[in-house]
Amino acid sequence: MSFVDVAMSRVPQPFRAIVLRHHELIKFAIVGGTTMVVDLAIFYSLSLTILEQKPVVAKIISGVVATILSYILNREWSFKHRGGRERHHEALLFFTISGIGVLIAAAPLWIANNIFDVRASASLTTVLVVDFVLNYIIGNLLQMIFRFWSFRRWVFPEQTSGPESAGEPVELAGEEPGR
Repeated sequence: MSFVDVAMSRVPQPFRAIVLRHHELIKFAIVGGTTMVVDLAIFYSLSLTILEQKPVVAKIISGVVATILSYILNREWSFKHRGGRERHHEALLFFTISGIGVLIAAAPLWIANNIFDVRASASLTTVLVVDFVLNYIIGNLLQMIFRFWSFRRWVFPEQTSGPESAGEPVELAGEEPGR
C-alpha cells in the first residue's frame, strides 16, 4: 500500500470525497508550500547578505528558482493527468504565467520599499517581519490564486487518462468499491 493510500484511508469518509474531488488543488498547494520554503530560504539568504539593499532583486531571483522547481513538480505530480499541449508550448506558457506570478508576488514588497521606504528607519526585526508578510503571505496568496486559475485554463487545459480525469472516484487499494 502506498503512502497516499495509507493517508487517504485515515481521512474520514465525508472529507475523503472532498479530498478526492479537489485533489489537484491539494497537490498544487503542497507543491506551493514546498516551493515557498525554497523561495524563502533563497530570499533570506540573499536579502540578508549580498543583496541587503536590493530585496526586490533577491525576491525575483528566489522566485525564478522556485518557479523552475514548481514546473517540475506540477508537471509530474499536481497536473499529471492533464495535458493537451506539446511540452515546449506548455513550458513556455507555464514560465510566462509564473513570471507574471513572480511579479505579482514581488509587487507588495516593491510598494513597501519604493513608495513607503520601509527599510529606511526600520529595525532588522521589523524588516524581517514586514518582508515575510508582504512576500510570503500577501504576495504568495495573490500569485497562487492567479497561477492556479491560469494553469488549469491555459497550461494544463485538458484532462488525459486516469480515473480522476473521468470524474470517477479513486478506489484505494484493498478497499471495497462504493465504501
